[in-house]
Amino acid sequence: MATTATAPEDSPFRPDPGARDQARQFVLPLVVRIERTAPPARTDALEASARAVLVLLGDERSSGGGEWAQAVRDWQDARIRKVVRRARGAEWRRAEALPGITVTGETAEVRVFPPVPVDDWPRDLARLQVSGTDLDDPEPPAGPDPGLPVLWLSPGLDMSAGKAMAQAGHGAQLAWWELPDEHRTAWRDAGFPLAVRTADPAHWRELTSAGLPLVRDAGFTEIAPGSCTVVADHPALRRGRS
Repeated sequence: MATTATAPEDSPFRPDPGARDQARQFVLPLVVRIERTAPPARTDALEASARAVLVLLGDERSSGGGEWAQAVRDWQDARIRKVVRRARGAEWRRAEALPGITVTGETAEVRVFPPVPVDDWPRDLARLQVSGTDLDDPEPPAGPDPGLPVLWLSPGLDMSAGKAMAQAGHGAQLAWWELPDEHRTAWRDAGFPLAVRTADPAHWRELTSAGLPLVRDAGFTEIAPGSCTVVADHPALRRGRS
């Protein structure tokens, strides 16, 4: 669950219960492929997860009269919950057979599915495990390329890779919502380039006061409610605030 610092009283990003919580709740399923002998790098999985959310939001099936549009509207009109599960072998092949989109990175494969009711997952997704998504980077990631959209993670929180993947997806979604249409189109046409990095403490303080999209977690898992987890630093959003 995400929130912005300036969320209106009944916003889907409001951390406390509101009118939208009376509606049926939906969740966006994300499945990361983690084979025993070749798990993905952590940062690559986080970046693939963020791109997967954006690819689904930008897909024609998610808007207008598209086949996923109503589910996406129902999901976005409540809480933008995301759950990351892991799969390998036959589990992954069964997940691939369900309607969705697979996004690949250098080492990571993440499949995103249209939103489903929190209490009514497809069986082949419901049986997948949420735990066991602890991943590592073989080497510390290099600094992001200049001009690249960056989803900055809080340096003060200890999150599993699965939790961080969901938070990166929240940050990407907030950036997508705030971008003007022409910048959305340009980002989509470029393949949603982005980076996910952990900010150092001084930079984090600057980011959280810059007016950029800020994710506050609802505290369902792992971290305390209201924790600031991600700042979405897209160059077009900085220009809009200069």
